[in-house]
Amino acid sequence: MAIWLTEKSRIIVQGITGSEGTKHTLRMLASGANVVGGVNPRKAGTTHEGLPVFATVAEAMEKTKADVSVIFVPPAFTASAVKEAIDAEIPLAVVITEGVPIHDTTEFWAYAVAKGNKTRIIGPNCPGIASPGASNAGIIPADITTQGRIGLVSKSGTLTYQLMYELRDFGFSTAVGIGGDPVIGTTHIDALQAFQDDPGTDAIVMIGEIGGDAEERAAAYIEKNVTKPVVAYVAGFTAPEGKTMGHAGAIVSGSAGTAQAKKEALEKVGVRVGKTPSETARLMREIMQNR
Repeated sequence: MAIWLTEKSRIIVQGITGSEGTKHTLRMLASGANVVGGVNPRKAGTTHEGLPVFATVAEAMEKTKADVSVIFVPPAFTASAVKEAIDAEIPLAVVITEGVPIHDTTEFWAYAVAKGNKTRIIGPNCPGIASPGASNAGIIPADITTQGRIGLVSKSGTLTYQLMYELRDFGFSTAVGIGGDPVIGTTHIDALQAFQDDPGTDAIVMIGEIGGDAEERAAAYIEKNVTKPVVAYVAGFTAPEGKTMGHAGAIVSGSAGTAQAKKEALEKVGVRVGKTPSETARLMREIMQNR
């Protein structure tokens, strides 16, 4: 089993003809993902890397039965691209683009809500979602892990890859990179709920980072709703106080948003928190070996 992305998923790429869209379309195809077309209004009616290019997401869905869009368009055009996907009611939109203005993200997220939340948005500024052995939508490397029964949700792309690699002998049901911007579509809590409900997931790795209160809110959710074992890592223990670090969301004010505060909130509800990514992998390894 997997969450949100399976071997039956049919993927289109908005921005397929750009350099990043082309590169990662080819990589997704090589991984076995079922990419069925792309969208670029200026090149509609042509083919690109053997795939048909359509004028709109709605047309692409009608002609290919696509149910996932991966968005590789420049930041200035991301909001309109996501809104187009929402209008077409595609079930899943994966927004890879980084540097999207927070105002734009807030706008298209509110637009999705107003339209009835028929489109799940992952991102922006994220590596996407991968269900090893089934499908891959985004930029997560397809050859660093195996299919298995661990679920992973992460703010950090690089740490997503590291944990997937370190736990490759156990493998993953799905890995979801949600992005580290202050406003994102899918949250830790959304993924935790989906993994809790997924019979193919036995345990969950959650990666957070300094800034905001997403991890504290996730801890409160875990306490009341998650029965599967969760291990976590919070990036930023060595970040200097009062400084903005890395992702746009990693802003610390006083004790709020610090790695230590997040660690304490998670441990209070029974989540084991690693001091390093490798220790986090070791904690998960212990859980999986004892199942």
